Amino acid sequence: MNYFQRLRDLREDNDLKQEDIAKILGIQQTQYSRYERGVQMMGIDKYIILAKHYNVSLDFIVGLRNEPDKLDRI
Repeated sequence: MNYFQRLRDLREDNDLKQEDIAKILGIQQTQYSRYERGVQMMGIDKYIILAKHYNVSLDFIVGLRNEPDKLDRI
């Protein structure tokens, strides 16, 4: 699975709109749309924010793992 498809799946599985995620990331919806379409890549800081928000590992978000390992809360 492509990382950008995983971004979309996570968002939809949590019943969120692109606008919701864009607000969490502090960006415009159009920018986030480019991430989900694979037109542009996010910086690592944005991936970390999403991993924390969804409580899944970075490996899962970028498609290196198929199981959404939960993050250990520090």
